[in-house]
Amino acid sequence: MSRKIVVKSAEPSNIEQLDVRSNKTGETVSVVGGTVLLEYFESILEDAITAKVTFVDSGNAINDKTAVDGLPICGSENVSLKFSDNNDNTLKLTLYVKKVTPFTDQTTKSMVQLDLASKELIMNDKVRLNERFDGKISDYVRTIFSSSSFLGSEKTCEVEECSNNYNFIGNNWKPFYSINWLSKRSVSAENQVLGYSAGYLFFETSDGFKFKSIDGLFSQKQKKSIIYNQTPDTRGQNIPAGYDIKALEYEKDNRIDVQRKFEMGAYSTRTIVFDPFNCYYEVINPVSEKNKESLKLGGKDFCKLNDEFVREGANKEFSRTQYMLIDRGTLPSGSTEQQIEKSKEPNFNPQQILNQATMRYNQLFAATCEVLIPGDFSLHAGDVVFLDVPPIDKEKSDTINKESGGLYIIADLCHYLSPKETYTKLILARDSFGRVGNHTSSNLQ
Repeated sequence: MSRKIVVKSAEPSNIEQLDVRSNKTGETVSVVGGTVLLEYFESILEDAITAKVTFVDSGNAINDKTAVDGLPICGSENVSLKFSDNNDNTLKLTLYVKKVTPFTDQTTKSMVQLDLASKELIMNDKVRLNERFDGKISDYVRTIFSSSSFLGSEKTCEVEECSNNYNFIGNNWKPFYSINWLSKRSVSAENQVLGYSAGYLFFETSDGFKFKSIDGLFSQKQKKSIIYNQTPDTRGQNIPAGYDIKALEYEKDNRIDVQRKFEMGAYSTRTIVFDPFNCYYEVINPVSEKNKESLKLGGKDFCKLNDEFVREGANKEFSRTQYMLIDRGTLPSGSTEQQIEKSKEPNFNPQQILNQATMRYNQLFAATCEVLIPGDFSLHAGDVVFLDVPPIDKEKSDTINKESGGLYIIADLCHYLSPKETYTKLILARDSFGRVGNHTSSNLQ
């Protein structure tokens, strides 16, 4: 059974290693002793992890000089980090200096901030895709990520299998751009139904990279259960049974900006397709309300919108229009004879993927909130957590909010370490409303 995360866990924790290695000489300098702030970031909307280190750079760090001048630190230096929370969760990372920002300069010391990023984020700017890729999208995402011809990363990349093939030419694109471009054309073999849902996310955590469908994220088992109330935790004794974490702060960020969601086509998107091969013309107009039974939702249901804004009639209920030419016969795979045979087959099926991905991406952030908890380094972007908050009522009862509570995806995460405190801030998101499941078991109501 996991240890409960209580207020005491927000006390100062341990930065065990923070070594900067010189590109010029290979010498290393530890800045642990002068570190005043360490911030570590993960996000499902960012390609890679990042961090910021602020430290006092004394004049005797190396060869009677500051670390910045003595190594020197000018960019792309290797930085070894190891830090732990107060529940024995340790992160051990190798990041690279992306930017050096001096704050103050005095005769004996200065304050410096190092912006750090993973190796793949920096390497991404030096790699271009100049080959043709055939077959299943999930297969060549692995190739782009790990092949020495491209990113050549030695990190793990958890790839959720796709059900659809798509042939394309790299067009001299960067690897991360290509993978994100392919994400909008991907359908999960396990967690999505072709014609009803589509769309992947590509991001990194301290455990490695992920290429996962939105529905696949919501299909995960909840990792932790969080409760926010006004009762002191008294070192865990007052945390209700089944909950792992007592939140220190909670803020509901937004409900739905209806006009913005309509503009982005979150609930009804029209696509007009034209096939120049045979002059075929079609209007595709799926509506999320009809597709929701095939989706993996975080809550009970989508927000119920006013029926006054529903337009009755064929192909009239839409708020965004996309146009697409049918990609037929441009990149058939196989030998010359096989390519001739497949020359009339479409390479991409926008009727079953394009609208569905557009709607799914824009549904994801229907409900968001910010939660501050004592430092917990076991959590990662993309994890599913269960959140319960009290309702607003006059009696200040201990009941839970049935509308706002339930399963959420960690969209953004920041670990904050200073000599005085250790916190983890979470931005939680989900696509729907209403509490589903239970804080101890997702199979219970």
